[in-house]
Amino acid sequence: MKTKNTLPLIVSALLILLSCTNKESKDLALLVTKKDTKATTVTETFKPNKDFSAYWYTGEAEITSYKLEQSRYGETRHGTAVLIYVTEPFLETKQVKADYSNPPNINVLKLNRTKNFTTGIYPYSIMQSTFYPIANNRHAIKVSCSIQEWCGHVYTQLNNRKQFEIDAHSYFENQADSNFTLDKNILENELWTQLRIDPKSLPVGDISIIPSLEFIHLKHVPLKADQASASLAKGSYTLNYPSLNRKLTINFNPVFPFEILNWEESIKGNTSKATRLKTIKSPYWSKNKNKDQVLRETLLLEE
Repeated sequence: MKTKNTLPLIVSALLILLSCTNKESKDLALLVTKKDTKATTVTETFKPNKDFSAYWYTGEAEITSYKLEQSRYGETRHGTAVLIYVTEPFLETKQVKADYSNPPNINVLKLNRTKNFTTGIYPYSIMQSTFYPIANNRHAIKVSCSIQEWCGHVYTQLNNRKQFEIDAHSYFENQADSNFTLDKNILENELWTQLRIDPKSLPVGDISIIPSLEFIHLKHVPLKADQASASLAKGSYTLNYPSLNRKLTINFNPVFPFEILNWEESIKGNTSKATRLKTIKSPYWSKNKNKDQVLRETLLLEE
């Protein structure tokens, strides 16, 4: 009696075992923890199609301006918000944009999200940056947030390594300077980029999530994961944080490229919202001459 050659089966089994132990596979718990059994998960790698490549790989950024109504100190302030999305190569070892083309580079969709408004006599400037893998099968590699106003400025950076590594600085005594680690959880900041890649992959159900770094700083609450419920409808995504008395709804075009139309955030009855004004595609980093200021007028950012 002839015996079957079992070598291919053994090799296949070893490949499966090895594939489950590499770094990327360890980070596939993108949308769920053991306690959050109701949440959906993402386990498949996103592969850009022709439409995605034609829109995002053109050497231009997508810049969208918004009319901002920001609640601060119990009053509504008027200002502007801007979302700047752009794809770029990212060097994971240094956790920065790659200067050169190298095999280790990761393609990311970067979002720089800004807000500018005034409270009484003094202005606020807020910027959050998120570097999210286009593969859409792991957490953001890096997130940062800075806030400047006349009282001082604060800065927090989160790096995705074996754990989330946090480096935070603030002029407030109860925050001051700190370095610590957190277990990996969904990041609210990364959902704004994940949505632009594939809204259907957004987490839904009862989830453990780290609120946006902007919220953490403005409300002076500890940077940690909290419990929330997430729901996805056609063109709308909502996060509800019961313990924080906070609700965030992002409304977007349900058709590719899934542009964000507006969003609304309610915290203890105080509501902030942003409504889209104008979208352009531009290699803005090269538009740094006085003559290029007309683009700000196009975006309705100049009064």
